[in-house]
Amino acid sequence: MKLSRRELLTTGVVGGAAIVAGLASNPALAGVEDTGLIGVPKAKNKKAVLNVASQEGRIPGKDLPEKLAKMEKWGLSGIEIGGGGLEKRVPEIKSALANSKIKMSAICAGFEGALMSDDADVRKKCVDSMKVILEAAGEIGASGLIYVPAFNGQTKLDHIEGRKVLLDQLPELCEFAQKAGTLMLLEPLNRKETWYVRLVADAASICRDVNHPAACVMGDFYHMYIEETSDMGAFISGGDMLRHVHLASIKRNLPGQDERDFTNGFKGLKMLGYQGFCSFECGCVGDPEVEIPKSVKFLQAQWKKA
Repeated sequence: MKLSRRELLTTGVVGGAAIVAGLASNPALAGVEDTGLIGVPKAKNKKAVLNVASQEGRIPGKDLPEKLAKMEKWGLSGIEIGGGGLEKRVPEIKSALANSKIKMSAICAGFEGALMSDDADVRKKCVDSMKVILEAAGEIGASGLIYVPAFNGQTKLDHIEGRKVLLDQLPELCEFAQKAGTLMLLEPLNRKETWYVRLVADAASICRDVNHPAACVMGDFYHMYIEETSDMGAFISGGDMLRHVHLASIKRNLPGQDERDFTNGFKGLKMLGYQGFCSFECGCVGDPEVEIPKSVKFLQAQWKKA
């Protein structure tokens, strides 16, 4: 039987070892030990847990307290909120979370401009608006601010110029984030959405160059299906810098609503001792009141199987 490249590399050991060979020298993997499989590290003294979260907009409800109540009932543990106007919502969010078991997850974008714009004024606007969000994110206990350096059409810079511009700005933003009590979460996207940073390993490489504890990465199962050859290898390449995960099926709907398998990626998270949130960023086929609880149970089964 002839296997496709994806099928070959996602069979587990072969894919994981091929992707992560040589990671022993990666400073992001401090605190991990060898599993016995070449190039595949194992977390020391860190037991991975599945913390399913959701973006606020995915949950039905008239207000935040009602949404949080439904999330508790359905077995979710965290909420991801958009960054637009976040500073105005701090009292509302803090009050709602104080009366709920749901924890604050990450903040998704919401800033203006693009860090990799070829226009210096646009870059400044981006940095300034990010700082406002980071300050609010720290106040509500968010794990970090999710950002993309530039979407397709947002810059004329090439890879070399773009990387330099990005690295010129990230140390300042990471320092600001750390002082605010949160992180900068670099998100790789697929080629239809960005020409730059499409692999978790690419994001990790940038963060290593920034060399700041607040410079971290995330992975998104939807984008990873398009760009990565191994979900497990992708997550392992992020190492300890991996601090957030987005969940979506092949068609960008709830996990379990198509044939997308999550066990290979979950194996990688278990190897890392991942304890962050895995958050729904997706659509829904059918009634969310019915489908979201089903998706949570599907993910729990996949996690157990991994």
